[in-house]
Amino acid sequence: MSKPPFLTRVKLNNYKSIKNCDVRLRALAILVGPNGTGKSNFVDALRFTTDAVTTTLDHALRDRGGINEVRRRSGGHPTHFTVNLQFDLGEGRSGRYVYEIASAPSGGFKVKSEQCSVDRELLSGAEPARFKVTDGELTTNLEERLPQPATDRLFLVSASSVSEFRPLFDALTRMGFYNLSPAAIRQPQPPDPGLLLRRDGSNLASVLAHLESARPDVLARVVEYLQVLAPGIESVSRIDAGPMETIEFRQAVAGASNPWRFSAINMSDGTLRGLGVLVAMLQAVAGDTSLIGIEEPEVALHPAAVGVIFDAIRDASLHTQLVVTSHSPDLLDRDDLDPDEILAVRSRDGVTEIGPLNEFGRTALRQNMFTAGELMRMNELQPDPSFEIDETQSELFTP
Repeated sequence: MSKPPFLTRVKLNNYKSIKNCDVRLRALAILVGPNGTGKSNFVDALRFTTDAVTTTLDHALRDRGGINEVRRRSGGHPTHFTVNLQFDLGEGRSGRYVYEIASAPSGGFKVKSEQCSVDRELLSGAEPARFKVTDGELTTNLEERLPQPATDRLFLVSASSVSEFRPLFDALTRMGFYNLSPAAIRQPQPPDPGLLLRRDGSNLASVLAHLESARPDVLARVVEYLQVLAPGIESVSRIDAGPMETIEFRQAVAGASNPWRFSAINMSDGTLRGLGVLVAMLQAVAGDTSLIGIEEPEVALHPAAVGVIFDAIRDASLHTQLVVTSHSPDLLDRDDLDPDEILAVRSRDGVTEIGPLNEFGRTALRQNMFTAGELMRMNELQPDPSFEIDETQSELFTP
């Protein structure tokens, strides 16, 4: 049985190329569509939220070139963007978290509004815990004294000191997003605790060491998948490289009685990226990640090996929520894909449209007429034109 998804619904307004979207997510969500349609922008909105609560809102914006690069560009000159998340924390604690960031003169920004509602435990009988911030003014139904909001940071960070909001804060900080770089994986890496893989894979050696000591069963599963991607590999581990560390592969070589040892610098991009993708997903078995987002996990892999990556995706989705982007028919050549796991993405006049599959695509998959990969080759993975987007950002509660 899959672990229930953390994010159950995501609504975005004016985020990069996305004018409006309103999608429901399952334990596995695969965003499919051609290059340049805006798949990555959807995932980036989730990563932006994690960055804003783990660092600062200013840092999250500057990392993306400033608010003028984040809010959607159009003839209407929108001055804000909104992220609206519906979540499930388990044990009856669901809710919504919404924030709106507006631009200010000279490239500045401010938190125009922010609202949060978290249900208490089912048996408590208490009303949901709530707060609302509008232009720096706080309203809450909690008796605890909360700090004064600031207009340049998300109030949830301060509210996480209250037990009712802490689980949401923790879940948002435990989302991991990956666009793995073989170059970063190949270079010697400074040691760190290895509890969570970095976005580019630049601490992969430390993560492998952590798995080897804390969850050798997970490392064995990673190696099992890797052996299909790169036949002959018998093991992978962290080794010292002076004050740094790197990854060592042991690989069977014809005529040799013992496996030869190769460091990461001698391995192909496909092998390194494949290892990074496997660890990014399967670390969820060992840890407490709430959501993992991976962009194009099939890149640099031989088409015959892509099926192994999907097997690992399905495996990981039993332990954490996965959001995956892809434009590879090979990854989708499966007969076990549920139409509800696919979100079709297209771009019209520079505006990203995201929605569930149209009726033809859903029927074709449910009746096993075609695989999703075959539909992609025919350009038939399209959003349902009858799907209506709720463009409102309704109030969570009345002050």
